[in-house]
Amino acid sequence: MLGYTANIRWLRDKLIAGLLLLALLPRLETQAQSERTPETGTSNQTRAERKERRRAERAFVLVGAGDIAGCQNLEGARATAKLIEQIPGTVFAAGDLAYEKGSAEEFKNCYDQAWGRFKDRTRPALGNHEYVDPTASAYFQYWGAQAGPRGKGYYSYELGDWHIVVLNTNCYVKELGGCGTGSPQETWLKEDLAKRPTACILAYGHHALFSSGVFKKHAVHPELKQLWEDLYAAHVDVVLAGHEHSYERFALQDPEGKSDPANGIREIVVGTGGRSHDLLGFAEANSEVREWDTFGVLKLTLSPGKYAWEFLPEEGKNFHDVGTGACHNYPIESD
Repeated sequence: MLGYTANIRWLRDKLIAGLLLLALLPRLETQAQSERTPETGTSNQTRAERKERRRAERAFVLVGAGDIAGCQNLEGARATAKLIEQIPGTVFAAGDLAYEKGSAEEFKNCYDQAWGRFKDRTRPALGNHEYVDPTASAYFQYWGAQAGPRGKGYYSYELGDWHIVVLNTNCYVKELGGCGTGSPQETWLKEDLAKRPTACILAYGHHALFSSGVFKKHAVHPELKQLWEDLYAAHVDVVLAGHEHSYERFALQDPEGKSDPANGIREIVVGTGGRSHDLLGFAEANSEVREWDTFGVLKLTLSPGKYAWEFLPEEGKNFHDVGTGACHNYPIESD
């Protein structure tokens, strides 16, 4: 009798367990399907997040300025060096790096004492003060292969999806052969740009084609027009310069200085590396932002298909400038 009762209880327990399992199966199946196939909104969000994550992984930083180390007073150059210390990435040095003559002693005793700690990650450009020596020999000796071919000073390199062009804007230098049509640099530039038809492109050199500087002979350099024509034809996105010891950002424009939101080049003058300050005059056409009394550096974040800029001021100053842009050549990405 006891064995019969135990069997009944065992069968009852099995039956209850089976019924519970049958009741739970639809819920478990629904949960499994939910885990395997997210809702449409979640799926789209995930794709967008993945795309943005890919962009972030392929972003590179370019940071720097021009007109940097004055041997009579290194305070400004040391202030901007403190900013770069906190920013990983490639450093651009846009000419007039060691005042007054760009000599070997000035590079060693002045530039090296401020921005020299970033030498291994710096890609420099020639300024006019480097050419106090007609061959800029101290500049090429200090930088070696980082400065491009000796005697030329123009070269290019890659940062992720971006092609970076470094120009020698000292067009008057006999060894350079000018900057006009058919000059060695202009011929090289067209060939270099033709090899990167789908790249986002940024260029920098020392002198600017556009500036609101007070003394126009110093501020504006029409001899660069042909180089700008080549840059514009290749849909270059950004041109950086120094020479004027101030900060100025222009809207997208063509080489004639006409507004061109669709295909124009954004020029940013950032001669704020620490040497001294230059007054700005009345704003030229398309000039959007101007500041002449703040040392600082320009940080560019170069991502696939877009870029962001941020001007970072020396300690104790409040001027900032930030913004974003899309590059002209980059193909549209699919999800």
